[in-house]
This record gives sequence, structure tokens and C-alpha cells, in this order.
Amino acid sequence: MDRVSTSLTAASIESINRVGPCASKMTLEKIEDVREERRKAIIGRAKEILHKWTIESMPSVDEIFKEVAETLKVAKVEKYGPEKLSAGPEVSSAKDIIVVEGRADVINLMRCGIYNIVAVEGTKIPETIKELSKEKEATAFLDGDRGGDLILKELQQVASIKHVARAPRGKEVEDLNCREIFEALKNKTRIGEPFKPKKEKRKIEVSKEFVQKTKELEGTLEAVLLNEKMEQIERLPVSQLAEKLQQIKDVNTVIFDGIITQRIVDVANEKNIKNIIASRISEAVKTPLNVQLMTFSEIKGTTG
Repeated sequence: MDRVSTSLTAASIESINRVGPCASKMTLEKIEDVREERRKAIIGRAKEILHKWTIESMPSVDEIFKEVAETLKVAKVEKYGPEKLSAGPEVSSAKDIIVVEGRADVINLMRCGIYNIVAVEGTKIPETIKELSKEKEATAFLDGDRGGDLILKELQQVASIKHVARAPRGKEVEDLNCREIFEALKNKTRIGEPFKPKKEKRKIEVSKEFVQKTKELEGTLEAVLLNEKMEQIERLPVSQLAEKLQQIKDVNTVIFDGIITQRIVDVANEKNIKNIIASRISEAVKTPLNVQLMTFSEIKGTTG
């Protein structure tokens, strides 16, 4: 019944003053809605069921600790090669690898599910990286700063890197989120094929002055700078050569007891230097347009 009908019924019951032969008095003490009581009972029971279910299904502290520990175990940074380089667990098994700068970069990429990573850990490229880049398809993933630029140049000179990916300018790989990491790797670029000298020995006719300077320099780890008239401008240690070439003018030829690297070629090209003669040429050097590269074993003097 609705509330109106219920109230009328209750009032009618209260008006009864006799039951059979006996006088009587009816008094209303309370009206209860059975449906409401039933609803409260259902809600109470539901709370009991939920509480019990939650407790029974909740993992114990030991189970939670074990699950987290297993996750950390999977993501553990490994040590790779004789130099004990920081690396992911899939460097050995993967067909391609990602070369990064440091341990923090390895950790960040592993956090995003990438495990075929190995770190250079310094500006000097380890022998392990050089060998891996020959055996596997290697991508350099470097910071978007000058440090990344320098490491890329070094990798191009001594390792067989096929692709390069960079963090946005001014950012470091270790600070990127997963979306930025995958975006950078997706947009990687292929590095041009490096210049490789012909295996067959060649002989180049040069002046007697060149041959004489070559003989003087062999075994000294020194360099000489010559002008167009083949006059010596300066003699200095090879370790200072690249920096000196950036400062000096009117150099026509550089002869030194060392290795011709891409950095030397780039500076020579910028300074309009015509000839570079050294003990050997790095395999990573790209063919220069305006600079002639020669090795000590390739040149011979002209007669007369």
C-alpha cells in the first residue's frame, strides 16, 4: 500500500474499542516499511561479502615484494665485454644493437622495454663497440648536444655505425619519456657509406720535398705544415695538429706521422688545404672533394 492507505488503515485499527465481548484499546506505536528493512539487510550482507572477498583476494606483503623483485631482476643492467660496458640483456642475441652514451641511457631505454642496448661510457670508443658494430646492424642513439656531436664523429671514424638517432636538441636520452624515445628511433637516419681506400697499393708521383719530409717524420709522431712554395711554416706534435690547423692560415700541405681522421679532413677542407700525407688513412673517412689524401707507402719522388 501507499502511505495514505497505510495511514488510514492504522487510524481505523486504533478506533476499535471492543474485540468480541471484551473492551479493548488499540494504540499505534510504530509503522515499519518491510521493504526498507529488507534493503538494509541486503546492503549489510553485501558489505560483508565485499570485505571478505577483498581480504581473501589481496596479495600478501611477501607476494607483492616477490613480484616487484622479479620485475627488477628482469630489468637489471648487465656488464658486457672486457671493458664491462653497461648493457641490456639482449645485446648478444639481437641482430641489431643501439649504442648509447652512458649507463643512465641504458636504464631509461630498458624502462621502455628496449634491451638490445650497450653504452660507450666515455668519449673514447671501446674495442667492444667497434667489434659489435661490425657483427651487427648498429644504431647510435645520442644526446642532442655538443657531446653527442663529438661522440657521433668519433663513432663514424672508428666504428661501423649504420644509423643515427638523436634526442631533441638540448635534451639527453636519459631524460626522454618512452614516447620520445620511440619517436627518435623511428626517425633515425642512415649514415653515408664511409670512404674506404682501395686494397691494391697505388703509387703517386710527388715532389722530392714531400718524400724528404716523409722520411724525416716517420716514427716521430710529429707534423709539418707547408705553404704553396713548399716552405715549412711550422713543425709540431701530431696531438696538436687539428687545433693548430683551425688557427693558422696559408697552409697548402700537411705531412704527419699519424692517421688521417675525418676531423683532420673536415678542417683541411674548411681551410682550403690541398694535400694531406700521413702514415695511414682511417677507414671511416669520407672521400673529400678538394683535398688529396696520401699515405707514406703510396708516394715516391720524381726524378730530376
